[in-house]
Amino acid sequence: MAAWSQDLPALTEVTAPTNRSPSGVENISSEKLNQFVQAYLQVTTLIEQREDELQGVETNGESLQMQREIAADAVSKIDAAGLTLQEYLQLLRLANLDPEFGDRVAVQLQEAAN
Repeated sequence: MAAWSQDLPALTEVTAPTNRSPSGVENISSEKLNQFVQAYLQVTTLIEQREDELQGVETNGESLQMQREIAADAVSKIDAAGLTLQEYLQLLRLANLDPEFGDRVAVQLQEAAN
């Protein structure tokens, strides 16, 4: 369920736990959730497909160029799913920080895998 957490940098600031969801989580529409899940699946597939190729490059310059290409492809896939990069990153962060929203995402990912 926390497979997407590896894509986020570690949080350096610890906040006090609360019973409330982060602002606006309960207002995220099913459409936005579906868009996020589709974008997430496409981005993770892209990364998996290019991972071996990236590890096989010989110079830092080649590595940086390939990383830029992968990032540009990822942004294109996010845009094609109907989200901005900012929306995608916000939803990814919420999926990692808010248990209820994370569960909603996990259910959608499971349904998409079947």
